Amino acid sequence: MSATVADPSAARGSATPRGRVTQWHVVRSEWTKLWSLRSTRWSLLAAVVSMAGLGVLASAILMSRWSELNPQKRTYFDAIDHSLGGADLAQLAIGVLGVLIVSGEYSTGMIRSSMLAVPRRLPVLWAKIAVFGAVTFVLMLIAAFVAFTASQAVLSQHHVNVALNAPHALRAVVGTALFLTVLGILCTAIGALVRNSAGGISAFVALLFVLPGVAGILPSNVADTIDPYLPSNAGATLMQAVPDAHMLSPWAGFALFCGYAAVAVAAAALMLVRRDV
Repeated sequence: MSATVADPSAARGSATPRGRVTQWHVVRSEWTKLWSLRSTRWSLLAAVVSMAGLGVLASAILMSRWSELNPQKRTYFDAIDHSLGGADLAQLAIGVLGVLIVSGEYSTGMIRSSMLAVPRRLPVLWAKIAVFGAVTFVLMLIAAFVAFTASQAVLSQHHVNVALNAPHALRAVVGTALFLTVLGILCTAIGALVRNSAGGISAFVALLFVLPGVAGILPSNVADTIDPYLPSNAGATLMQAVPDAHMLSPWAGFALFCGYAAVAVAAAALMLVRRDV
């Protein structure tokens, strides 16, 4: 009669959990999903080209007609803000992509697979925010430095360029990347709240672009009271060399903008846990 002796090492191996869901594994999964979408590559390319190129193009056009400008415009010309003008279009690409990385999964039904793999749900949201936020910050920081450096080289034709160590220059360049990063996080939260691509993009455009326009048609005393606290106006002060006098200070405005994003993320997390997929 023979007996089968179990291999102790095999027993130990079978007792070791494999494929355990960790936050790092979820982050890696979201990284793969992000770069597997063509919309990601096109949107980020549009953001980078807009951020890095539009300021340079605008500077070249301005230098070609510098002699035609009136003395007042020459006196108040701001080389820093002019070089970072591409952020206005870049924020549209970043905002749309932020919505799509969540709402796109709901439209295709892939969100069910994500939540089946990660039953606790919230790690998926944290991973999406971490991955998209990191990618946005790195790309936009590089693009902002390229825009500033190239634009200043163009503006040197008429000696109106400034160096990176000029007052407010470094803060404006880095602040542009920070603003666009928090904007992307805010729009990711909007996508998780609305769960529909068209609705999420509409909400983003209304919040960031339409609302300031609506405030602009109000009586001036009312508009001046509201304007500093609107999300886009508050956040944009960080990337402006010299914000308007009636706006919040750069870091105070950016802190308020981060507060808006934090509230949106908290609401998205709450609804993600409470609602059915």
